[in-house]
Amino acid sequence: MLEVITIKDVKVKIGEACKALRKSNDLSREDLAEVLDVSSTTIQNIEKGKNATLDNVLKVANHFGLLPSITKEIDKTITNQNDISLY
Repeated sequence: MLEVITIKDVKVKIGEACKALRKSNDLSREDLAEVLDVSSTTIQNIEKGKNATLDNVLKVANHFGLLPSITKEIDKTITNQNDISLY
């Protein structure tokens, strides 16, 4: 059975991850915003699953060391797609 995942679902998951990581690192929204050179409203919007630029989402991911995992999953997906054969 196919699992339907919407863009909104992904935005919400990213927001939840951002908030959880920020709190586990004992950072306020303002602290994280300052480190990333964005506004605290930007951090708030990401955490609420509202529209955010890819650059800002990747800044958060990079700050918390998530880029290697993201890249690995993208590579794995590409490899799996290339392995699909209809014959």
